[in-house]
Amino acid sequence: MARAGRVSELRRAGNEQFRSGQYCQAAALYSQALGLLEAAGERNAEEASVLYSNRAACYLKDGNCSLCVKDCSVALDLVPFGIKPLLRRAAGYEALERYQLAYVDYKTILQVDCTVPAAHDGVNRMTKVLLEKDGLEWRQKLPPIPSVPLSAQRRWDLPSAGSQEAARKHKPNETTSVEKHVPTAAMIERAKTLKQEGNELVKTGNHKKAIEKYSESLKLCNRESAIYTNRALCYLSLKQYKEAIQDCTDALGLDAKNIKAFYRRAQAFKELKDYKSSMADITSLLKIEPKNTAAQKLLQELNKNLK
Repeated sequence: MARAGRVSELRRAGNEQFRSGQYCQAAALYSQALGLLEAAGERNAEEASVLYSNRAACYLKDGNCSLCVKDCSVALDLVPFGIKPLLRRAAGYEALERYQLAYVDYKTILQVDCTVPAAHDGVNRMTKVLLEKDGLEWRQKLPPIPSVPLSAQRRWDLPSAGSQEAARKHKPNETTSVEKHVPTAAMIERAKTLKQEGNELVKTGNHKKAIEKYSESLKLCNRESAIYTNRALCYLSLKQYKEAIQDCTDALGLDAKNIKAFYRRAQAFKELKDYKSSMADITSLLKIEPKNTAAQKLLQELNKNLK
């Protein structure tokens, strides 16, 4: 029991380091926890899978994509068809330009849960890349897409009574899609207060502190897209473009026509020189709001970069 408590303690400490952007330190803590599990000879597959997936997220953030893919594969061997390790492995494959394998993982996720926005976006990106790379026959060149059993096809926001404990354990750190929980009235009120405090900090230019307030707010209630887009604005100001993209993606998962989410994600993609993805977001925005002058201006800039 003492060892199990220490493993949980290390995992929580790793989560805090991850949330504060200390990815190397977080990975070291997850490694310590995995070492304890291995030394004890315990076969807690779910706990180990979460730790490998969490460490993979650290590697992905630090650009160690090969290690990310390796850890995600171990996590999926332990607990097949986990959404987080599949998303992280797909992102790792994509960064390594192994687009066919990324496509397979994104498609597999959509068999598990068809509501994951990041997987839909990934499929769209990979389809464009593979079409350009392999032509009209690109589908024939894909590796097999695994068939997900019915037992693994579930909605993460609708856990059964018997799966409540597993659902709690499945939330180790930053999510790649918005995980929904049912907040109390007091939690909602506190979340609104924290959001307002974050807004005030943004007005004074204290974006780093504002991120902390928005993050605290989201822990209490993660159903308001504006908090994600507000935090994305802060990440943009701090040049943390990947984090901004993730927050905008989560916002669009809650509100598919969120203008700010499309615009700020387009800005982040542009800064990362991913002009095609930026163009796709601006095009989507202008379909919703054709006279948006800021989007029109950004579109003109993107057209110059793509020439």
